[in-house]
Amino acid sequence: MNTLAVGIRKAEPADAQAIADVHHEAWRGAYSGIIPHRALNAMLRRRGPDWWANAMRRSATVLVVEIGGTVAGYATLGRNRARGLTQQGEIYELYLRPEYQGIGLGSRLFAAAREKLAASGLKGMVVWALEDNGGALSFYEGAGGRDAAEGVEVFDQKALKKVAFVWD
Repeated sequence: MNTLAVGIRKAEPADAQAIADVHHEAWRGAYSGIIPHRALNAMLRRRGPDWWANAMRRSATVLVVEIGGTVAGYATLGRNRARGLTQQGEIYELYLRPEYQGIGLGSRLFAAAREKLAASGLKGMVVWALEDNGGALSFYEGAGGRDAAEGVEVFDQKALKKVAFVWD
């Protein structure tokens, strides 16, 4: 029997290509049919390996989850950007390659991101998800998130509602 090691660690600039690939696959899977095609493609083009390497060099906090040495997902996190919410930390993005979804890796990455925020002294946390992304809504509700606020993101003149989930 073979076992594959699962690990979560801070990303490094050398991970940029793998993270860009996860971003591309996960966003295509999650947002095709939700975000207008042209806007989605533009976002995917902007977030290539150079973008990710620069983000990490600028001290963005990015965690990766690996399974058998392959980057299966990533999370970006830091200070809460929503002034109207009292939680201090935020997970900006948490994505897995589609073939690694539904096997517990997202929950492990989410827990690691929460721990990292708490270790940084940030109390409470917020995560935003598009209302039309049923998978994300189910995930964050299942993780104990409380629906605390709503907002709107505009993509090519199409307004999409988003929901803030909070943990105190």
